[in-house]
Amino acid sequence: MVDGARHRILHCLGGIYGPQAAERLLPEVFECLQRYAGKIPKAAKAGWSERDSLLITYADQVRQPPKPPLRALTDFCRSHLAGLISGVHMLPFYPSSSDDGFSVVDYRQVDPAYGSWSEILELGGEFRLMFDAVVNHVSSESAWFQSFLRQEAPYADFFLAPLAGADLSTVIRPRTSPLLTAFSTTSGERAVWTTFSADQIDLNYHNPPVLLEIIDLLLYYASQGASFLRLDAVAFLWKEPGTTCLHMPQTHQLVQLFRSVLDIAAPHVQLVTETNVPHQDNLGYFGDGRNEAQLVYNFALPPLVLDAFHQRTASTLTRWASSLATPSQETTFFNFLASHDGIGLNPARGLISAERIQALVERTLAHGGQVSSKRNPDGSRSPYELNINYFDALSDPQADEPLLVQIDRFMAAQAVMLSLAGLPGIYFHSLFGSRGWPEGVRQTGRPRTVNRQKLEHRTLEHELRTPGSRRALVFRRFVDLLRARQASPAFHPSAGQRVLDLGDAIFALVRTAAGVGDSVVCLHNLTDRRVTCPPITVPEVGRRAAAWTDMMPEAATAALDRPFELAPYQVAWLWHERRRRAAGAALPRDEASA
Repeated sequence: MVDGARHRILHCLGGIYGPQAAERLLPEVFECLQRYAGKIPKAAKAGWSERDSLLITYADQVRQPPKPPLRALTDFCRSHLAGLISGVHMLPFYPSSSDDGFSVVDYRQVDPAYGSWSEILELGGEFRLMFDAVVNHVSSESAWFQSFLRQEAPYADFFLAPLAGADLSTVIRPRTSPLLTAFSTTSGERAVWTTFSADQIDLNYHNPPVLLEIIDLLLYYASQGASFLRLDAVAFLWKEPGTTCLHMPQTHQLVQLFRSVLDIAAPHVQLVTETNVPHQDNLGYFGDGRNEAQLVYNFALPPLVLDAFHQRTASTLTRWASSLATPSQETTFFNFLASHDGIGLNPARGLISAERIQALVERTLAHGGQVSSKRNPDGSRSPYELNINYFDALSDPQADEPLLVQIDRFMAAQAVMLSLAGLPGIYFHSLFGSRGWPEGVRQTGRPRTVNRQKLEHRTLEHELRTPGSRRALVFRRFVDLLRARQASPAFHPSAGQRVLDLGDAIFALVRTAAGVGDSVVCLHNLTDRRVTCPPITVPEVGRRAAAWTDMMPEAATAALDRPFELAPYQVAWLWHERRRRAAGAALPRDEASA
């Protein structure tokens, strides 16, 4: 294995820096690997199964003074989510200067305002953890950048300062702020590359010591208990004047290098690429299925699901979902509808018309949200992101509409996400039925704050204990869906998936666990009217079964060989177990679910 890994690492280094530099750098990479020998804990669990889903949350999402926020979060997850959610994606918990954690001041420290590494390790003892590897940029207040301003070795070349006259006209980026920001250094004023903001200074991967620092960092996170590493803004890593600076070949070589290093030192740690880009570009980060990310964010899913409910038609969603495939059983999608960010529009371009995208923009504004823009290479601007809570995106907060109808609509959308092949990610605010926080936007002046409210523990617990409250109703429905998903290996992220075309109103698919006998027909009425589902033939079962059991709490049965009705926004997951599973008959599992 070491010889094969050596060859892969050498190949990646050669693709980035050339063959001669690669030979010089290879021993330094292996020296880094040696430093972590015996320091990375063995995983209690690897891979994934139908029992896996991740909670996306801030470290201080639940506030319960005087407890450190990380301890309050751990206690809350232990109390409410044990056995329901298998992992926690904690958004950046490092000291930072802006952007709610994504302007990292010190990669290797836990922000003392949240707690310490001991709290991280305690949470990791009960849930698998995803850490953010914010490796495109650092804070302007970081020690690295402050040393750059003083032009101190080795940091004098850690950041990009393009030469005057460099052609940056074709650079693609998701912001309207200036690409370059001027700073005073001991050698004069320097204009440095700032893709996302003046406080987020892009790293210079043309300089090999930067790469070596980041490799060491990823291994450090593995040693601190990370099971997943989210490569934030990874598509922008390599910059080359005269190009788009997006999805560069060297960027893919960097991801392949990170994968090869982790395959040696921590094969249980999986890479997740965060690339809010058009769908086809996003798929490229799977590589050949074995050499880049194990998971990619399914960024097209949130806008397409929102569009389907707004248009009351499943046609586009059905057509797109029918094309979903991953290059190997080692890869899967990270499915989500909401996160700490807004709803990206770029992934939907080319999948729905410009008119439908504009309709999403107008609906967002009508529902009290905001829309962020990006600057195009020609200087124009276009909508980039819908800044609105997903609940509000689906249902107008000012509308005179029963709460239960809004919850039915919201949960039907969540069920679509949970039914698809992949590993689900559920944002904290979705799981507990939050609406938007416009007051936060007024306080910070940042549109994304609308979906980033921190919650008081006492208030949240009271709402969850109050029958009929929005939070209690939404969480109860999530519990039902997640338990149903855990009940059948047909929902394994790598189990078979066939999307059915049952007309405009219904999004439908069949999930099947090969060799096990379980099949689930997943039906979702995307409309506010009763619809008739036509007869369904399920070849995966080998016959047209008459009685299928609904996995939802009512435990009704349906006969698929004749038409039947679905209520407005009804979700029906119909389970057929052809034979009882015998030991060893299931899909390949990780150790914890074998």
